[in-house]
Amino acid sequence: MISRLVSITTRFIPRHYLQLFASFFMKVLGLFYRGNRFQDPIDGVKYRKLLPYGRINVRKNALAPNSMSLERHRLIWLYLKRKTDFFTASKKVLHVAPEYCFLKPFRKLKNIDYVTADLVSPWADVKLDVQAMPFADNTFDIVICNHVLEHVDSDLKAMAEILRVLKPGGFAILQVPMDLAMEQTLEKPEYNTPELREKHYQQRDHLRLYGRDYAKRLASVGFDVLEDNFVMQLPPHEVEYYALPKDEIIYIARKK
Repeated sequence: MISRLVSITTRFIPRHYLQLFASFFMKVLGLFYRGNRFQDPIDGVKYRKLLPYGRINVRKNALAPNSMSLERHRLIWLYLKRKTDFFTASKKVLHVAPEYCFLKPFRKLKNIDYVTADLVSPWADVKLDVQAMPFADNTFDIVICNHVLEHVDSDLKAMAEILRVLKPGGFAILQVPMDLAMEQTLEKPEYNTPELREKHYQQRDHLRLYGRDYAKRLASVGFDVLEDNFVMQLPPHEVEYYALPKDEIIYIARKK
């Protein structure tokens, strides 16, 4: 029953609106899921199980109720903690399409100047189109922009804008939905209805589905790209305990 409800609501309601109205309910529901099998590293809350999540293929133990983090969010949090100085060094950070689970923790950090931005998100400090951002060149040390590029008309234009606003030596974390079985990104003008996009791109408002050439697309606008298999370097018990995506590559796009 829960899996069916999750599938229907996530297919037709944008996630940031779901989170806006569901946050209190989810915190209450999370009290009944407490235990010791899983831990959300973002807020430290432990659970006996997590909630299912997914539009078409619903994943078990995916959503942590209290923070509303998903697998990729928990992976990014651990990556920032263990492989960067995000939590200690002075940084100016741009977060495009800010995820709910990161908002409060990031805003509490005294070492970062944290700016959120989006076209429609209710949490955005700045309303913008990522394809034409109102920031000066070389403004940010870090840009976080997850699950955005598959939604925009020109992902290459958006990539170039992210590169432009980064400082030299700065980096962006740019996660997207991928099908690693595909060599080339799938993007066809004839897939122009919500039904066709959901069938071919996994979601009704996606404009493409990325393949293994994603890093090359990032590099084509000038990024120095690192495909980091961080999750595969972790002990299996940590991957299970934090409910992480087992095969996700983290794409670190650095400005030379």
